[in-house]
Amino acid sequence: MRPETLDGYVGQEHILGPGKPLRVQIEKDRLTSIILWGPPGVGKTTLASLVARQTKCAFIPFSAVLSGIKEIKGVMVEAERNRRQGLRTVLFVDEIHRFNKAQQDAFLPYVERGDIILIGATTENPSFEVISALLSRSKVYALRALTLEELVLLLRRALPVVGIEAEDDLLEQIGAYAGGDARTAYNILEIAAAASESGKLERQAVEDAVERKMLLYDKGGEEHFNLVSALHKSVRSSDPDAALYWLARMLEAGEDRMYLARRLVRMAVEDVGLADPRAAEQAIACMQTVHFLGVPEGDQALAQAAVYLAVAPKSDAGYRALNAAREFVRNNAAFPVPMHLRNAPTRAMKEWGYSKGYEHAHANAAGLTGMDCLPDGMEGIKFYEPSARGTEARIKDRLEEIRKWVAEQRSSEPDASKP
Repeated sequence: MRPETLDGYVGQEHILGPGKPLRVQIEKDRLTSIILWGPPGVGKTTLASLVARQTKCAFIPFSAVLSGIKEIKGVMVEAERNRRQGLRTVLFVDEIHRFNKAQQDAFLPYVERGDIILIGATTENPSFEVISALLSRSKVYALRALTLEELVLLLRRALPVVGIEAEDDLLEQIGAYAGGDARTAYNILEIAAAASESGKLERQAVEDAVERKMLLYDKGGEEHFNLVSALHKSVRSSDPDAALYWLARMLEAGEDRMYLARRLVRMAVEDVGLADPRAAEQAIACMQTVHFLGVPEGDQALAQAAVYLAVAPKSDAGYRALNAAREFVRNNAAFPVPMHLRNAPTRAMKEWGYSKGYEHAHANAAGLTGMDCLPDGMEGIKFYEPSARGTEARIKDRLEEIRKWVAEQRSSEPDASKP
């Protein structure tokens, strides 16, 4: 099913459409080393072979899963021989992210000398998985998952090959199951065609071929973090429907439920905060429920917590306050604890002035004191400034009341520095 020309290639119009960068490079035969980054089954290998054919280069496919430095050197001997004969070599390295640093380093001299044009394919973010020296000598092209329309087009082309007829709605069903992956779509079509005895693709055969929708998800890879990020930002943006969608994606892919519960607890304290103090309680209750019930019953608790957090009033004032305090601590000297805030468990410490001047808040009818609890040199510094949302609006009013009372108390106290 691989196309013979670029015109037969389906998808990736953003880089292969007329006038687009990679298309221009190929058509003008000015190809340099490139990294093709995209999800499985979107045509990375096919594109690499078309590039080699279109530019009249020798094409050497190479698997990072099956090969090491010894195999790399053997391939480079062939590439160097091609160069001496005036023939350029495209070395296609599938799953280049599986090579360690030493193995990737082995390509560098051959790339720099021009023995090879390196085309690496990876499903992982090359910024993290490909060494900087190779990245700086390569152009990274991001390939996207195929659309439903593109998958249906590919499936329709495949029907004569598998010897079957099919209605468009069944092809669309297969495309939806495939989730942007042409290889998966072809596999489903082949299995369903083999099970259809009438010469036409049968609905039951398609449904039997797909017991479960195949979701792009790697719990240790970038897509895992992309989905977590989408869930977190949907909750932060108060969009419960989006939050439920991303949560469902992760649940269907088999994500660790306790990991999801921990993330919801983090959202409660980071993004809801004191605008709704019960959010943290709900998140902790969710975590305990998930642990107690397990799968699948505990999944409903995750959904409930996600919705609660999404619709709760939001404030990151506490989060920003802690960051500001930590930043201040990092950039300033460690001020000594004021004497009046120090305990004095021994007579000597009392004689030295420990705890002298301490005011006990409960001894005052207002339950407040005018005492300054920050070190000398930090007078007037404020880290926490509550928002006017949810419960934090009441906290804001209370804090303003406290600060006003304290200011009045301090202004009415005699100035000990004056005679």
